[in-house]
Amino acid sequence: MQSIVENWITEIMNEFGYMGVMFLIALENIFPPIPSEVILTFGGFMTTTTNLTIFNVVLSATAGSVIGAIVLYLIGLQLDVERLEKIVDRWGHILRLKRSDIYKADGWFDKYGPWAVFLCRFIPLIRSLISIPAGMSNMNVIVFLIYTTLGTFIWNIVLVNLGATVGSSWDVIVNYMDIYSKVIYAFLLLFIVIFVYIFIKKRR
Repeated sequence: MQSIVENWITEIMNEFGYMGVMFLIALENIFPPIPSEVILTFGGFMTTTTNLTIFNVVLSATAGSVIGAIVLYLIGLQLDVERLEKIVDRWGHILRLKRSDIYKADGWFDKYGPWAVFLCRFIPLIRSLISIPAGMSNMNVIVFLIYTTLGTFIWNIVLVNLGATVGSSWDVIVNYMDIYSKVIYAFLLLFIVIFVYIFIKKRR
């Protein structure tokens, strides 16, 4: 399945160049299972075999990331605190949540949200989904765009340059990034399990 997705990605990039990069990265932000590592490293490799340049590939990828992030941010806006309150009022006894939990989470994001958006841009899967809580907390859209663009720009620079450096061996970088993703997922799973355990224990 993964090879089919990779072939589809490389075909689009070969066919549409910069626009293909921007489209795929935007799609990757909205549908995280699409691997940005393949898009970016192959884009870097293409700068060694075509007239594409590293700078323009990075710009195209960054534009695509911002477009995708805005879509998820707008989705988050529809799930504001008032809507969450209604959900908690109805299902909170099952989820073991109270309104105060929403306010605490919202307050935390108001305080640390910009840095959370920036740092999460370097974490697979979370790098896309972080846009939703940003919208839910009504983060200032200009601040959101600044930190999103900065974090995404750095991520894109690193992977595109790696792809250009290793050339035809770009898939080696993808394999290493796959290992990195699995390690991150394992830590996230462990964190979630610990968090849920502590949360339930406090409730009891």
